[in-house]
Amino acid sequence: MKCPGQDSRYWKPGAIFEAKCPECGETVEFFKDDTTRKCGHCGHRFTNPKLDFGCAAYCKFADQCIGTLPPEILAQRDDLLKDRIAIEMKRYFKQDFKRIGHASRVARYAQKIGVSEGGNMAVILASAYLHDIGIHEAEKKHHSTAAVYQELEGPPIARSIMEKLGAAENLIKEVCDIIGHHHHPRDEETLNFKVLYDADLIANIEDNQKEKPSEPEKIIKTIDSSFFTENGKKTAAEQLLN
Repeated sequence: MKCPGQDSRYWKPGAIFEAKCPECGETVEFFKDDTTRKCGHCGHRFTNPKLDFGCAAYCKFADQCIGTLPPEILAQRDDLLKDRIAIEMKRYFKQDFKRIGHASRVARYAQKIGVSEGGNMAVILASAYLHDIGIHEAEKKHHSTAAVYQELEGPPIARSIMEKLGAAENLIKEVCDIIGHHHHPRDEETLNFKVLYDADLIANIEDNQKEKPSEPEKIIKTIDSSFFTENGKKTAAEQLLN
């Protein structure tokens, strides 16, 4: 069965429309399911300005369904995937608002650090939202929330969530690898890991400060010695010292 959104029998008025070529200004006709069209006047190929990303933004079969997706849509797929992972994390933790809040703060710091450092934001933000996803299973199976048990139980749950959402296998593998040792850096680490580690460290120090505040001098020493990235240090100073 053809996807109803792409089946012309279900189209409404406006499904075929005209758009101006951004290079020469000539009129180009688009069908609503065209991802791109080539201008007949100047030859410039540009993205459908009214394209409804819909399921194409995250469905793993989108490229088979509507053809090869342009870079603009691929970027949107990653962005929507991040949002859907955040929703699934909240569903998984249910009423555990402490863990939801922690993951959301880590994602916020990871966004800021990752953009400045130039990391892969799809990997970084998926890791941020899911880094502690194994904590409930750790409590059930091992009666402990120790990092080693979170790292053991987290990757299978994270994989299940991302597979359900149609994430690419290479993204799933990297995110699961990060989750599987996110408290224990290796001798050589990727930038994506470093960004997640720094963001998580900021959130953990914040949590510790609420329970047992440390003097600013101690926080400064931790920032200087324990963070991987320069923007992680900068963000930590902004959040923890001001």
